[in-house]
Amino acid sequence: MEAYSADRSLKGKLRRRLALLAHRRPVRMALERPMITFSFDDAPASAADAGARTLELRGIRGTWYISAGLAGRDGPMGVYATAEDARRLAAAGHEIACHTFSHLDCGQAGARAIADDVERNAEMLKAWGAGPAESFAYPYGDVSTAAKRVLGGRYRTLRTVQAGLVETGADANQLPSVGIEGPDGEAAALRWLDRAAQRKAWLILYTHDVAASPSPWGCTPEALGHLADAAKARGFDIVTAAEGARRLGL
Repeated sequence: MEAYSADRSLKGKLRRRLALLAHRRPVRMALERPMITFSFDDAPASAADAGARTLELRGIRGTWYISAGLAGRDGPMGVYATAEDARRLAAAGHEIACHTFSHLDCGQAGARAIADDVERNAEMLKAWGAGPAESFAYPYGDVSTAAKRVLGGRYRTLRTVQAGLVETGADANQLPSVGIEGPDGEAAALRWLDRAAQRKAWLILYTHDVAASPSPWGCTPEALGHLADAAKARGFDIVTAAEGARRLGL
């Protein structure tokens, strides 16, 4: 599987801006302590292995947004996790969440194609024994009004890769998040962690592969562990995406 980039043209940027105004579910916040979620997109096998192990050593559970159609295939972030990996994660108390089955770009696909691909993924995850998914992340972080319309009532939260914190007024159908990726990934995530602590906000972190020599979209186990330790030291409530949504009444 080759690397793919979502539409970053002017048209794509305008589409994402327009989507911010449509089919909104505003969040209301009243947290005593800040929250943080550690999540993994696409589910490379290394995230299901080294990523899960890094969190579990600290008593933490995370959220894996899985595209079941990628299972076992090789890609730019390594081999993708399998049904066995998903069952092991679920048995350990982690959240198995939904992507699209084929890693379909929800920013450019039509409403029917999005609905069908997501339904196929949800059914496959249930067949794997993961249970009904409560959370969704847009592949590539790309979103459209059509995607929000067909998916908004199905999941507690729909997550993008637009950098930011979840605070009062945020849209549960287009939540921001922060990537742990690239050479500055750990430092950038730590800055957002400090902002969330100050503002008692919800910070959703995401990455992809977790390896000693990660892809440009991943991070090392050490970086993930440092951020988990920092969150615990700052008194964050560390929650899965579904648990965070439940605490906000979503």
